Amino acid sequence: MPPSLMRSFTRLALVGKLTILAGFLFLVILFFMQYNMKSRLMIGPWLKDLGDQQPPVMDVGLQVSATLPGPSPPRTISTDSNCLSGFYSKEELKPHLIRPPQDPKAPGANGQPFVLGRMTLAELIEKQEGLAKNQFNQFASDRISLHRSLGNDTRHPDCLKQRFQHCSHLPTTSVIIVFHNEAWSTLLRTVYSVLHTAPAALLTEILLVDDASTDDHLKTRLYNYVQQLKIVHVLRQKERKGLITARLMGAQAARGEVLTFLDSHCECFPGWLEPLLARLVEQPNAVVSPYIANIDKNNLKFNRPVAYSHYHSRGNFDWSLNFGWEPIPKEEKLRRKHETYPIRTPAFAGGLFSIFKSYFEHIGTYDDQMEFWGGENVEMSFRVWLCGGQLEIIPCSVVGHIFRSQSPHSFPKGKSVIIRNRVRLAEVWMGDYKQVFYRMNREAATIATENTFGDISERLKLKERLNCKNFTWYLNNIYPEAFVPDRKPVMFGALKNSGSKGCLDVVETIKSRNQVIMHTCHNMGEKQYFEYTSQGELRNKQMCLHATRGKTLVWVKLCRYKGKGTTVAPEQVWLFTSGYHLKHPSSGKCLTEGEKVMMSTCGSTNVRQQWVLS
Repeated sequence: MPPSLMRSFTRLALVGKLTILAGFLFLVILFFMQYNMKSRLMIGPWLKDLGDQQPPVMDVGLQVSATLPGPSPPRTISTDSNCLSGFYSKEELKPHLIRPPQDPKAPGANGQPFVLGRMTLAELIEKQEGLAKNQFNQFASDRISLHRSLGNDTRHPDCLKQRFQHCSHLPTTSVIIVFHNEAWSTLLRTVYSVLHTAPAALLTEILLVDDASTDDHLKTRLYNYVQQLKIVHVLRQKERKGLITARLMGAQAARGEVLTFLDSHCECFPGWLEPLLARLVEQPNAVVSPYIANIDKNNLKFNRPVAYSHYHSRGNFDWSLNFGWEPIPKEEKLRRKHETYPIRTPAFAGGLFSIFKSYFEHIGTYDDQMEFWGGENVEMSFRVWLCGGQLEIIPCSVVGHIFRSQSPHSFPKGKSVIIRNRVRLAEVWMGDYKQVFYRMNREAATIATENTFGDISERLKLKERLNCKNFTWYLNNIYPEAFVPDRKPVMFGALKNSGSKGCLDVVETIKSRNQVIMHTCHNMGEKQYFEYTSQGELRNKQMCLHATRGKTLVWVKLCRYKGKGTTVAPEQVWLFTSGYHLKHPSSGKCLTEGEKVMMSTCGSTNVRQQWVLS
């Protein structure tokens, strides 16, 4: 072969090899691009500092309207088969603010209690003033970092293993925090707790709704401070209207897909938000609450979850329409396969929860004719269950809350507004069962009789429009474990002694056993209200008059009879005799009024043993 032709073939072979090599490199690059697209979300612009996209802090004195914009249907979840596969990464779920370095020896570090040393007179005065104003230890709170870490993640291992699929498209949320004269340190620690834990990509904003605070530090100082936080906005009510109206203001202004309500003295545990949002994607008509951990009001200790604890509580209500807690029943334990499963709850505390904004509007937001606060959580509990939704507690979501023994705030119209709110919910949702509530609370019965609870026509129209079920359905299907009092008890009212003319009164001491004393009759029910049931009990709510053979004193203890599958305790059975004695068959003695309420030998003419229940 001529040399020139040989050189031509050599050049052609080289070009071919280079072409093959280029093609191979192109396929490799294409493969890695495709792999990268499948394994992670395109987060460049998504995780960009959201503050660059936000308007400045709003201090605009918004006034909430009588009704929010018309309801929109619940969000529909995408089932796009082309959605990105895989799970959200830590990078995609990083928070808006990284927590600054922590000093493990700092006061309250890692959620530990604040330890008081020897205090000066000025410090003692400061501590007492803080306790009186807030009903928690503000002195301790002011000395704990606003950015404090809560230590290691001690949730159950099932929670730590939980991952969230890209295809679920976790929604964005607006966190709404209502406050009135809140301490600076607890309010700002709540805000920073959200910023340090909530994924930036999912946190649209934090809305601080001021219910007409009068403390100076919550005015210009707060306005100027939160401007540096970029996604924190302040909304203000010009006059004090209470929690319900303030939350409606926040809901109306919110731009996130989900509304997340928190109180102004909370701290969020790592990983609290994602489980709430993921559950809403699975169940768009759910209202989901975190597990609420206690922050000790005396020393600010954060009671962290115990990793392998299987004890859980759920919310309930009593027939005075108070909210309470109880262990979850056996059936609910069996339904839950592992710790990531939600806990269905008949009622919820109402302070901390998440809900799709569209569903919040669809289900009727709050009853905007309720005033200030009180009863709105029980009303929403009944309404959600009766109208096609469900209430759940998400154990993998943990938020701490300072529980106070009493509210530090006054009610401009008095505490009767709480009773009025409860009458409204009873009239709308409870049917004939409302009479049980009215028997127990004379003030509520008066409000209902005099029709001074306001117009409920719009709530009744909502009930009809949503095709809501009746309260019997709720008791049979949602809360079959509830004790349902006799619709028509044998007798009820105040238990009055014929000798002293005083009434038997319950004094709360410990949860399972309370004292009874004689007190001036006030005819208001509550602690002086008893029902004599068809089972022979004398009931004050869930407590029964209790006497033990061989012992003199009388108590009220938790009633053993709770309906289906339970029996009456012999110590809690009483017999009204024809001579107006209250005889205790188990001991053979009679209830007697003296220096203390006690059991003694029955005497036919002893007026201290004669009782009238009316």
